[in-house]
Amino acid sequence: MNYTLNQLRIFLKVVQNQSVTKASEELHLTQPAVSIQLKNFQDQFEIPLTEVIGRKIYVTDFGKEIAEAAEQILQQVGTINYKTLAYKGQLFGKIKIDIVSTGKYIMPYFLSDFLKLHPGVELEMDVTNKNKVVKSLQQNEIDFALVSILPEKLNVEKIDLMQNKLYFVGNMEEDFTSKKDMETILQKRPLLFREIGSGTRQTMERFIQKNAIKIEKKMELTSNEAVKQSILAGLGYSIMPLIGIRKEIQNKELQIIPLKGLPIKTNWSLIWVKGKNHNPAALAYLDYLKKEKDAIIKSKFSWYETI
Repeated sequence: MNYTLNQLRIFLKVVQNQSVTKASEELHLTQPAVSIQLKNFQDQFEIPLTEVIGRKIYVTDFGKEIAEAAEQILQQVGTINYKTLAYKGQLFGKIKIDIVSTGKYIMPYFLSDFLKLHPGVELEMDVTNKNKVVKSLQQNEIDFALVSILPEKLNVEKIDLMQNKLYFVGNMEEDFTSKKDMETILQKRPLLFREIGSGTRQTMERFIQKNAIKIEKKMELTSNEAVKQSILAGLGYSIMPLIGIRKEIQNKELQIIPLKGLPIKTNWSLIWVKGKNHNPAALAYLDYLKKEKDAIIKSKFSWYETI
């Protein structure tokens, strides 16, 4: 047998997700690349590791045993790497962060230079909705979470990174220079909502309730990208974070519809459970953010105040 550490890592990720597609997303690889490595790994065993029924992948009992062994091997390799870095006096460890979907537009910029400074630090980051982010915090599965609305029933500490601004948005088919109210605009097309559990949806619903706006037609979608594409196609309107529609606004594909009470302003905050015993890498990252966040905002998000 001549399997590689990369094949062990890919196989373990496929087993954990029971999906080649999800594994490829988490590993930042293409789906064909993962499928090829999975096949190459499987070909070294006479007994099947997985089987596909319909379009779903299942792990065999033998495959589960190999996955357990793979996890132990990778942990030992990680220990060797960490010990080597520690001996050389370098920072090492893993930082686990869950971020709400709009956070994907900002969080990489607050991580990039830190990870370049400390190549021994590993990052595990998942992009999901607010409910799942908070659940991961509650179960102590992650070090940090990036949210735009603080959880109400969880005792957390935080660092505010930057402001989140949400506007009422439509495509370019209509002229909104003459003032209209939201109810009048929504008589023609529905309001597009994110799914239940989304922080953006929660912010929208608070605004609608506060202003007693009657919504007769609505449509629910499961990602900001789906909402944006639907607006571009003329399916409806939505209240969206400015951070995710920069190019479309600048290219005059989408327009901000001026309405009283908008933009809605919240903060993207990096939060963690109060009393969390952080590892050295996570502690170093918090110290880095406190010192560098203003410089990062000035360097990467100067455009944000010009729209």
